[in-house]
Amino acid sequence: MKSYNSFAVAQQQVLEAAKLLNLDAATCELLLWPQREFKFTMPVKMDNGGVQVFHGYRIQYNDARGPAKGGIRFHPDETVDTIRALAGWMTWKTAVVDLPLGGGKGGVVCNPRMMSERELEHLARAYVRAVARYIGVDKDIPAPDVYTNPQTMAWMMDEFETIMGAHQPGVLTDKPMQIGGTEGRRDATARGGVITVREACSVLGIDPQKGTYAIQGFGNAGQRAALLHQELLGGGRLIAVCDSRGGIIRPEGLNPRDLVTHKLKTGSVVGFPGSKEIPRESVLELDVQVLYPAALENAINEFNAHKVKAAIICELANGPTTPDADLILHAKGIHLIPDILASAGGVTVSYFEMVQDQYSFFWDEETVHKRLDQKITKAYHTVEEAIKEKNVHPRLAAMVVGVARVAEACKLRGWV
Repeated sequence: MKSYNSFAVAQQQVLEAAKLLNLDAATCELLLWPQREFKFTMPVKMDNGGVQVFHGYRIQYNDARGPAKGGIRFHPDETVDTIRALAGWMTWKTAVVDLPLGGGKGGVVCNPRMMSERELEHLARAYVRAVARYIGVDKDIPAPDVYTNPQTMAWMMDEFETIMGAHQPGVLTDKPMQIGGTEGRRDATARGGVITVREACSVLGIDPQKGTYAIQGFGNAGQRAALLHQELLGGGRLIAVCDSRGGIIRPEGLNPRDLVTHKLKTGSVVGFPGSKEIPRESVLELDVQVLYPAALENAINEFNAHKVKAAIICELANGPTTPDADLILHAKGIHLIPDILASAGGVTVSYFEMVQDQYSFFWDEETVHKRLDQKITKAYHTVEEAIKEKNVHPRLAAMVVGVARVAEACKLRGWV
């Protein structure tokens, strides 16, 4: 199996958009690379009394439109190129949804599953001590990502405020509600994705109430999508899901709520009553109306794209489809909703959280959902217009929208 460098994939996407936009060489070169990269070594005292040194990163890709925004991952296979790619995708994502933000990303090479809660707290605080001078509401606003969560953000915010000697809740988003978090954040990524599916069904003349859907990756976004697909679209039958331990299928339909409960209890979707086990990768190849890739990068590639049969692909993961696969899917007539649009609900509600923290005035859940719907719906149709205007596949259209907005900001500032 071919291995993919996520940053090379991300750069290729920028080059294709830049060519369509006729960007000059200097602007193109500027947008191909992160503006700032930080590398840290962090000694952390472990429960056994010893000290372990961890390696961490923070990358601020572009802040022409506003302060950098992006998550922090704790992952054993973290690489600087993965973080560069994710920081770039966040830059285009915030631009596509027209938020006054740039893109950033962070990560620590570690195995959270082998660490105690106390050790994770020590690591979270060590990361903030390393990065504190480079983040802030007007510089860079981190959030959770893979294997980090609202509790991680609470520890990080507390450490930052201790260092700064001031209350600054807006420095991190997706915090617990009690200390400056917002209503509507838990399901924001999946909700934004399902909203784009709703709009796609309308454009394509498809009735989602009668169709089937499958989910690859059953973490937070996948679980929420399983529930929200039926709630927001008025129906649909979930027939297959997979996680890191395996896949399951039930053509008659899986009950999303019971399945989420099973996953939370057992740690996996495998063994769900009434289901049959299938290989994880086969979930991507099922004949369904909607497929949600919600795991890691490069899941759909040149080797399996020709086997994909879904009518609509809604990318809740970051970078789940390679450039080669994009062309194959487009040729097959599959309507792909790219990650920088489909998964933009999370950063949109994180932006709402920042706004509320600044004013110390918080909105109810209905208001958050309504404003999210407006932002995502407008962004979807902006990308649809670009698809028709440029006659290109959906990811390239979304990249054209995002790259054009960032390039314009760079030019207005006189950078290029």
